[in-house]
Amino acid sequence: MAAAPIPNEENCIALNCQHVGVGPGGTVPMLARVTVVDFRGNRLLDSYVQPTAPITNYRTYTTGITSELLYNESAMPFDRVQAAIGEIVRDKFIIGYTLWWDFSILGIRHPAKDTRDVGLYLPFRAALGQPNNVLGLPTLVWHFMRRRIAMRVHDSVAENARATLDLYRSNAEQWEAFIATGDWPCALPPVAYARCFI
Repeated sequence: MAAAPIPNEENCIALNCQHVGVGPGGTVPMLARVTVVDFRGNRLLDSYVQPTAPITNYRTYTTGITSELLYNESAMPFDRVQAAIGEIVRDKFIIGYTLWWDFSILGIRHPAKDTRDVGLYLPFRAALGQPNNVLGLPTLVWHFMRRRIAMRVHDSVAENARATLDLYRSNAEQWEAFIATGDWPCALPPVAYARCFI
């Protein structure tokens, strides 16, 4: 398969969200931090988000998020974050991991054709013998980049957003070659999240 040009890097960003839990048992996700970086990994937006409901599980062990980070003046109100993200991602290719979660928690929609989700990329799954499973981002990064992430808490700037960029960039020509021939190389996101895509 011939290589294909990747989208203009000026039009590519990576998105990552972290969430805390609300409701009984903290099982309902609520946005707590959002990060957007450009194609070279430079941050365009990185903000904690003021809670819109009482938090019952900060998930601090994996997120590093505490009440002090969310209940202070530097945390942005949700509506401002949502508006800012809407502006940043408009007409952009969004690179990420399980993007349906991010879109759902942000309450935004985006054209499916303008997403590059490393969690859905079928060649990654096939290479690891898991064609029907969403593999963890640390697993993908270790197997394809030989780099360890999420050894302690998840850092959406230093690890997750940039890791998805690295995975995409290292396979971008093949990925775009599939698309150029009309062969979408990704599995579909869960049906319950179809509303997140245009």
